[in-house]
Amino acid sequence: MVAALAAKPRGSCQLWTWGTGRSLASQSITVDLMHALPLHLGPGSDLRHSLEQLARDQQLSGFVLGVVGNLSQAAFQCPGQAEPTLLRGDLEIITLNGTLSPQGVHLHLSLSDGSCQVWGGHLEHGTLVLKGADLLVGVLTNQAVEEPADVPLEPLVELAVLPGCPFSARALRMLRTLGIPHQVLEVGSDEQRRELEQRSGQWSLPQVFIDGQPLGGYGALADLQARGQLEHLRR
Repeated sequence: MVAALAAKPRGSCQLWTWGTGRSLASQSITVDLMHALPLHLGPGSDLRHSLEQLARDQQLSGFVLGVVGNLSQAAFQCPGQAEPTLLRGDLEIITLNGTLSPQGVHLHLSLSDGSCQVWGGHLEHGTLVLKGADLLVGVLTNQAVEEPADVPLEPLVELAVLPGCPFSARALRMLRTLGIPHQVLEVGSDEQRRELEQRSGQWSLPQVFIDGQPLGGYGALADLQARGQLEHLRR
């Protein structure tokens, strides 16, 4: 190995710093899954009360995905009005949007009267089904999902070399011949040399790092190759 640094910097200089972790840790995460729950309401059912009771009795949270049906009476709160608006007649439901939970509901209703005039506002109690109403409720459930187990990544090989050093050239040639992916650091300044020594505790070059851990120099690399312990690094 070469123990002395050339007096003049040679070649390009860059110090590569890498973390030592080389795997993706598995973890458990909680996600909201949804399943569709059909709900049929018969004549005289109170639309808001029925959804409140469903959420409360089954302790579910979700939202209304869709609805078809008609009403004999609609009660809804228009913006800026002190009291809810109340309509009676043969009323067709156009949309019903919003959320429901055991703590309550927040729903917006739009409907059409016999003259095709459209009305709408916050759904209130007293909205009664005429012949029938079919709703589809999206129910949310919390479920813990395990992310993929540790996925090993390719080990990272770094080679710090001194330009003109024969042992550095041999180490570099060995990695290339074996087809081992690697990063090369040309050490060309005292500052780089000191930073490298802080990482490995060694002053001599070349120096090999695998996943950020110092392996040694050319001799250590050649010894691993002789014992077949570099095979897992090859591509």
